[in-house]
Amino acid sequence: MSSCESTNLDATTLRLDVELSSAFYPIFWGENAPAYFVNFLKEHYEASRVVIIADENTAELFGVLYESMFISAGFEVVALTVTAGETVKNWNTAGQLLEAFAQNHVERRDLIVSLGGGVISDLAGFVASVYQRGVHFAQISTSLLSMVDASVGGKTGVDLEAGKNLAGAFKQPVAILMDSDTLATLPESEYVCGLAEVCKTALLEGDDFVDFLLEHAEGIRNREAAVVREMVTRCIAFKASVVAQDEHDFDARECLNYGHTLGHAIEKVLGYGAVSHGAAIAQGMRFAARVSAQVLGADLEFVRKQDQLLDVFGIAPMPSPADSATMMEAMRNDKKVRSGAVRMVLVTTPGTWQCVTIDETTMYDHLNAWAHQPKEA
Repeated sequence: MSSCESTNLDATTLRLDVELSSAFYPIFWGENAPAYFVNFLKEHYEASRVVIIADENTAELFGVLYESMFISAGFEVVALTVTAGETVKNWNTAGQLLEAFAQNHVERRDLIVSLGGGVISDLAGFVASVYQRGVHFAQISTSLLSMVDASVGGKTGVDLEAGKNLAGAFKQPVAILMDSDTLATLPESEYVCGLAEVCKTALLEGDDFVDFLLEHAEGIRNREAAVVREMVTRCIAFKASVVAQDEHDFDARECLNYGHTLGHAIEKVLGYGAVSHGAAIAQGMRFAARVSAQVLGADLEFVRKQDQLLDVFGIAPMPSPADSATMMEAMRNDKKVRSGAVRMVLVTTPGTWQCVTIDETTMYDHLNAWAHQPKEA
């Protein structure tokens, strides 16, 4: 079943072992994590080559560092760089990367390594899953969003014009590096984007994690090492436990889509990259909590507590980006739709959730209420 056990490798470095029915892989976190990560890959895999996929930003900040580490460990390195941003996560970029693999004679025993946040890990994992029907894939997570969500669980994919992440595959990594030093390089907006997914995790796990975030909000906002480490490891442990129950997203894993039904619709309507994933998901959670109050009888105190949690991290409410019919149409492409009906993950109290079919009248009532909320000056 579920396992995510931790081991202190030294005074500053942690190893978390994720065990699923189909895969086992370590996550390395801390000051000396890069060296442990590279050594693990060298000891356990026969690859002679590493293909590093990064975007322009992560390549500039960390490319030389990691290329030199892999070379020093005896790997040949092929470095491929794509444009930064959500808009790069598409068929065209995936095709270009696959052609580059072929041109560089990448072999099945070679390693594909993502260097970046959630967009890069999704994209790199997807091309690793389909090239020669699958090559080994490892991740270097450089954003908080990737560390607490995107890197764990094996979901990969690209966006379609019809919606976000509608094409993809499950591809578990062989190892993950979470270089905590990279968090200091994140712009505030990117860090806060990751905090939205942290809030989601806490609301799904229970009151204890929610209270931890509220109690340590200042330290988290200031990126204090000890409290950030505790926050990230709790997110990893929770997600690993959920994925172990439902690796392919048919049942328990649906909870991880809390806030995503409306959130992905916001991203689709505004255009990918126009708004951060975290901001969209946070608004999706605010919306879902209000639906939950009507449909499942969630206490309004829960709605207020969730609002407080998002507010304390500076994740502001968003105005509706379009009319209700447009938003409804965008939500119809959500992965959880059944027989054409929109389904949403609804939380009633922290730690208690259901995935519920929402009738069209109820959905329009809430979309209309959101659309008519006064805009902030």
